[in-house]
Amino acid sequence: MKQMLKSSIDKATSFEKRFENIGTVVYENSVIASKSVANEIANLIREKQAQKQLCVLGLATGSSPKSLYAELVRLHKEEGLSFQNVVSFNLDEYYPMEPDSINSYVRFMKELLFNHVDILPENIHIPDGTLSKEAIGDYCTEYESKIEALGGIDLQVLGIGGNGHIGFNESGSLQNSKTRLVALDHITRVAASNDFSGLNNTPRTAITLGVKKIMEAKRVILLAWGEGKSNIIKASVEGTVTNLVPASFLQEHSNTTFVLDKAAASKLTRINTPWLVENVIWTDNLIRKAVLGLALHLKKPILMLTDADYIENGMSDLLADLGPAYDINIKIFNKLQSTITGWPGGKPNADDSKRPERAEPAKKRVLIFSPHPDDDIISMGGTFKRLQEQGHEVHVGYQTSGNIAVADDEALRFASFVCDYNERFGIKSAEADTIYKKSLEFLQNKKNSEIDIPEVRNIKGLIRKGEAQSTCYFVGLPDNQIHFMELPFYETGTIEKKPLGEADIQITMDLIEKIKPHQIYAAGDLADPHGTHKVCLDAIFEAVNRLKTKDFMKDCWVWLYRGAWQEWGIDEIEMAVPMGPDQVMEKRKGIFKHQSQKDGVVFQGSDSREFWQRAEDRNKETADLYHELGLAHYAAMEAFVRWMY
Repeated sequence: MKQMLKSSIDKATSFEKRFENIGTVVYENSVIASKSVANEIANLIREKQAQKQLCVLGLATGSSPKSLYAELVRLHKEEGLSFQNVVSFNLDEYYPMEPDSINSYVRFMKELLFNHVDILPENIHIPDGTLSKEAIGDYCTEYESKIEALGGIDLQVLGIGGNGHIGFNESGSLQNSKTRLVALDHITRVAASNDFSGLNNTPRTAITLGVKKIMEAKRVILLAWGEGKSNIIKASVEGTVTNLVPASFLQEHSNTTFVLDKAAASKLTRINTPWLVENVIWTDNLIRKAVLGLALHLKKPILMLTDADYIENGMSDLLADLGPAYDINIKIFNKLQSTITGWPGGKPNADDSKRPERAEPAKKRVLIFSPHPDDDIISMGGTFKRLQEQGHEVHVGYQTSGNIAVADDEALRFASFVCDYNERFGIKSAEADTIYKKSLEFLQNKKNSEIDIPEVRNIKGLIRKGEAQSTCYFVGLPDNQIHFMELPFYETGTIEKKPLGEADIQITMDLIEKIKPHQIYAAGDLADPHGTHKVCLDAIFEAVNRLKTKDFMKDCWVWLYRGAWQEWGIDEIEMAVPMGPDQVMEKRKGIFKHQSQKDGVVFQGSDSREFWQRAEDRNKETADLYHELGLAHYAAMEAFVRWMY
């Protein structure tokens, strides 16, 4: 497998070397990629076994290696891969951290790998998060000595942080840095804060293997999945070597491969602008991407681009094939203009040949899938309201309860309200009092990241359910068009969810069959391939694929929207629904119905803005892009891409 990866790199090098300074292999998705890496590791283990040698593996934690470890477990259980000759050294551990804590990397490695294979306990090494600070220095020296005594790391698996950190070697780390206690960057802590129920509970320090030992590994494989990693991957692979991006140090390693899915690789030059790398076949999509990118780069309206602009920016072959620039500009301008519609459900009795949606049937059944109870109004609230106002039968399917995103004090406040309500109106309910007392006792003694008891989870779920209903009433939906799906994969009480299961798919299929929609709207976020939005999307895709032979599905179109953190690329948008200032304000009012998600939500992320602010800014930016390209200027726009099944 190692040779297969190297061959893939060699074939690509002839045209990539001008830009990429590290060998990269791009796979369709993280599952396929992880299987390839698992096969390379398995082959290395077996090779060492045949030579009666130990195999020293450097292992990572985080979301990136999860599917890798799942495949290694499968290889052990189904294909007899033994780990008895494996010695492992983990990259890092939070400090302070008890090994049995829900967020410890000791627990992570046991639950995902070590408990399921036959590795010898004495061969497992993970930094100790329980040491006194005074003991850490000697401990780290000994940690490195153990690696050196075994001849170094044979294969090091890495993930990458949003700031380019490898291990917990943050921006500013030196290439000769040793294993040590480090302060965690704010970006790193924010990224981890979901696991710790907020930034205030997230550790500020960690023990990490130094860059020097990583660079001394005989082989390094860095894994990166999802659109959220695309910018830092480009900086690491194509940028200069700098301690501001520690992963860029790997450009100077003789045997490193970045293994990426398509989303993580999307900003690499050969993928994002392939015409700068090699001769390309100019498809309609590629022409649109190139021309719009050129216009934005030069800050010119589409119709102002000249032949010289094309030639001076690496697009002379497009000009030679399809020019002059004027003709290409007109074609792209008209295509972009035809994406704009104030009728997301189609305009009745109108020519729909150049509109994104069909005119008929004039009244459509619409099913909006919302992964969390507020994604519908945050991401497509203007379109949601317009569909209802234009006479379509709009249904919303809330896929998960969203209960983990409610603060503890909010849950306690609502439980207390129920007791006060009962007392005020003379309602005797010993059960309600018991639930309140049990919840109060639990929350007062709750440890950081401890899983909520069922009573608390149910209270939090009811809070979010009520808010979702309030939004739907605001838009104008009756109760029979509001559907709470409560997909089972989500109901773990923690950030870590169960894999998508048959029950999740069946619930999704049942709702689609019940409504028989002409339109389905779904969250198409790709930033985190292991996130809730992606699992919810996979459930919809699988359900649609299983149902597509049904008669009603032949007239069903699927539109994908995006969340509060990102938007479709301007070249990808197939339907843009404009909003005026009044409609923007109406959408804001709808978002305000979700009071538990205002004023410092549990999972704020790296963006300090509230959700309504993020949504408004994102929608304004989309409208401004259209205007910058020479089209009409709207206050805001919501964007969609059609999924063809």
